[in-house]
Amino acid sequence: MLNKHLRKVAILGSGVMGTAIAAHLAGCGLEVLLLDILPPTPEGAPAPAGAQRNSVANTALQNALKAKPAPFYDSKFAARITVGNFEDDFPKIKDCDWIIEVVVERLDVKKQVFEKVDKFRSKGALVSSNTSGIPIHLMAEGRSEDFRKNFCGTHFFNPPRYMRLLEIIPTPDTDPGVVDFFMHYGDVFLGKQTVLCKDTPAFIANRVGVYAMAKIFQLTHELGLGIDTVDALTGPAIGRPKTGTFRLSDLVGMDTAVHVINGMRQNCPDDEQIGAFSIPPFLQFLIDNKYFGNKSGQGFYKKTGEKDAKGRPVVLALDLNTNEYKISQKEKLPLLDTLKQIDELPQRMKAIFKAEDKGAQLLQRSFLGLFAYVSNRVPEISDTLYSIDHALRAGFAWEVGPFEYWDMIGLENGIKQAEAQGEKIGDWVKDMLAKGHTSFYKVENGQRYYYDQRSGSYQAMPGGASFIVLDNYRSQKAVYQNSEVTLHDIGDGVLCLEFHSKMNAIGEGILRGLNESVQIAESQGWKGLVIGNNAQNFTVGANLMMIAMMAYLQEWDELNMAVSLFQQTSMRLRYSSIPVVMATQGYVFGGGCEFSMHCDSVMAAAESYIGLVEVGVGLIPGGAGTKEFAVRLSDEYSREGDVQIPRLIDRFKTIATAQVATSANEAFNYGYLQTQKDRVVYNTARNIAEAKARVLELADNYVAPIPRKDVYVLGRTGLGALYVAAHSLKLGHYASEHDIKIAQKIAWVLCGGDLTSPQMVSEQYLIDLEREAFLSLCGEQKTLERIQHMLESGKPLRN
Repeated sequence: MLNKHLRKVAILGSGVMGTAIAAHLAGCGLEVLLLDILPPTPEGAPAPAGAQRNSVANTALQNALKAKPAPFYDSKFAARITVGNFEDDFPKIKDCDWIIEVVVERLDVKKQVFEKVDKFRSKGALVSSNTSGIPIHLMAEGRSEDFRKNFCGTHFFNPPRYMRLLEIIPTPDTDPGVVDFFMHYGDVFLGKQTVLCKDTPAFIANRVGVYAMAKIFQLTHELGLGIDTVDALTGPAIGRPKTGTFRLSDLVGMDTAVHVINGMRQNCPDDEQIGAFSIPPFLQFLIDNKYFGNKSGQGFYKKTGEKDAKGRPVVLALDLNTNEYKISQKEKLPLLDTLKQIDELPQRMKAIFKAEDKGAQLLQRSFLGLFAYVSNRVPEISDTLYSIDHALRAGFAWEVGPFEYWDMIGLENGIKQAEAQGEKIGDWVKDMLAKGHTSFYKVENGQRYYYDQRSGSYQAMPGGASFIVLDNYRSQKAVYQNSEVTLHDIGDGVLCLEFHSKMNAIGEGILRGLNESVQIAESQGWKGLVIGNNAQNFTVGANLMMIAMMAYLQEWDELNMAVSLFQQTSMRLRYSSIPVVMATQGYVFGGGCEFSMHCDSVMAAAESYIGLVEVGVGLIPGGAGTKEFAVRLSDEYSREGDVQIPRLIDRFKTIATAQVATSANEAFNYGYLQTQKDRVVYNTARNIAEAKARVLELADNYVAPIPRKDVYVLGRTGLGALYVAAHSLKLGHYASEHDIKIAQKIAWVLCGGDLTSPQMVSEQYLIDLEREAFLSLCGEQKTLERIQHMLESGKPLRN
């Protein structure tokens, strides 16, 4: 692998994709040069001058700063991007370590760009194209030897920050060291699932993903199902995004989908499933009428702007037979009802293949077609089956890939049913079965293996200890377990506590599990504890139903004990005699955020959404989170007084307005994470392994901290300022009367209550104030209304 440290990268092309790649790379710490063409000028008008010459790239950058979802981890990272134009600034690429082409999808244009790149780049600089389908080797024709050996495809998926797939596509001339470098760099530094692809049409993810989409189009029309019904069948019910198939097409754009399908037909004439890549009449109707989907206002679905009797938007769905829009109504299929009752995807797959209604027929036939299709793409598009699974998981956000789906229904069963349907299964799969191998993957001693058709044997998945997948530890006996947690031995003397309650909501089982795990680690000589899981979300916070039941029944003693247990659990994590490190991803709300603030360190996946959100249900953070903000404020105060009140107001607003950091990087701005102890992990799949490494780093000569008695609070001085700040929120109509009551409770804790002057207090003093404030709000009718509304609708109530 190349011994190369990237510092500066050039992005050639500032379209939506180019600018989004620039934003992502800047967020990962790189300096970026973003170039595009000069702005067009009317005939006879003077050429643009000064800053106006960079207006194409600059406008794209400003649009990216306003875009939702945000392409930047933190808007301040935009300062790492310098804009320019191809006429004036192309020579500047000589200072860049990596040059990425992201111009229009035309081979002639790309070759012109690469001719200039070859002229100005420094020897050894890496060059790549983000093309989604143009053969990589064609773009390198005519280029210098040094260019060709440092050139390959690097295909990011849109939007680059959020889609984890990065396809690496070498040419025959690409230096193997360059390939190894991109596979590693994309994984560790850019947070991507890197997948090595062959230079075949549409590479891996689009080749298989578009086939799967086209097959669903075909079967929907053939079976006479409504598109809304099919979207329900092909979404979360089978471990895929909630957009399903037709809403995904609207999101991607019909013009894009047709472009890819036509590209497949032209470039894959020998594909045995070429018939699936025809453009059906209903899709041609949408194209002819420029109904491209979300970008044009309508596609398979059309919003009316009206509301139904329940206040929900009225959406029309295209009838594929008549090409007319009708009220969207899902058909009542027995299979959909069955799948809703089954939590685990492998059991849902078995249920699908036992059912007989039209929905089951669609899914069975689409899956069997998919199994046959991918079996014939090895070794055409990839030498390894896991690359196909990785590509579909990371590029299309499937929970599992095609071969993993196949394992769920059984290898032999899949072959028999697919062949009975008339599908042709790849010979290597039948050879594999004949050798007595009955699954594409297996797990032994915590290590996952895949079947390698080249050697006819199982090989260890690459990455090894860099990726800790807790499913791989299921076969070994848990160190401790209850209904909401499992404590795993993840090797080298380190334990990992996994949450697995519904949505990982924190209830009595998780609280008990946390305390037991610390006790086990301390008493049995373990080096430390990781708290982490591989779920989409780390935790949504405390179990609201548990709090609501005790508050409704006015069981104040029990509620006091429950809140106290929550607080003491946070403190147990802080003051244990072994290091405790948390690995987060997705939602880290409420109690999850409070626990993270009390750990020795947090290894936060970049896509961690962290916040104290209790105000939304009429409460304050009651798991020692409000106390912890007071402690952190004390450490931030200069003691000179001039910055104390502004800092206090800033942190107060963070809690009082339930601000959620939309990335781990942003969480440092809000005070949820601290630079001296917490770190960002760009590849979510690595966060538990990184947390384990952090435990081992801290374990040597670890000294437990001592409970604080030196927390500096401002008393009445601070209270006065915060009450004025709260009142200003009300005057500006940003807060209701009840919001102000909650805000004053937060202020009370942050300032240490009604103390006559600033002074030192203990953590326990603040914890008692926090619990008292929390319990008092539980007795408020408007808080109970907020909790009930959240439980019923999943949305906050402003009352």
